[in-house]
Amino acid sequence: MVVALAIVAAIGDVGRFEPSQQLVSYLGLNPSVRQSGPGPAYHGRITKQGRGHARGMPVEAACSSKRLARRSGLLVEAAWAAARAPGPLRAFFLRVRARRGQHVAAVATARKLAVLIWPLLSKGESYVWARPALHARKLRDLELKAGYKAARGQRGAAHACNIKSHRDQERRWVEQAETAYARFVSGWNPRGPKRVRTGAATEVRR
Repeated sequence: MVVALAIVAAIGDVGRFEPSQQLVSYLGLNPSVRQSGPGPAYHGRITKQGRGHARGMPVEAACSSKRLARRSGLLVEAAWAAARAPGPLRAFFLRVRARRGQHVAAVATARKLAVLIWPLLSKGESYVWARPALHARKLRDLELKAGYKAARGQRGAAHACNIKSHRDQERRWVEQAETAYARFVSGWNPRGPKRVRTGAATEVRR
């Protein structure tokens, strides 16, 4: 909830960003590009330009845990949380971690979150792989902390999270989505096919 409020405050009117890539650039999570003339483009680390409050704001103001008080952004912290929870985002994190390491995977997942945030805010949609009962309980906990009166004797949407069978059913749903994503990308070649150099370069080697 802290991450969501901070991101909404940092973005403001999401209508300012037409494609999601503009939002990614605004948050400084887009990779830097180096290119000289007509030569190939080389992608490096993220630019870290734009709103550092959303990407690189220290989280000790929002969290009391020393582990969370590192100099990392809220979106990166959310990425680490997504990597621990079942769902397609965890499958994406594990896929990148296997090739590039866990820190690169966390930043890549943070960028993925920024790409997802744009349609959710601009179209007013809900994340399809959310767990409704768990989400309702988090919202209700936030309402109680904000001073809302407790409605004793009434069972709202958050009550379903207290039922173990319902929690397990929601967890199995997102675990199936994680497995489906991992199966879908299992055959992808991250670097693409090797290019065979022909022409003048081949003649020089001969």
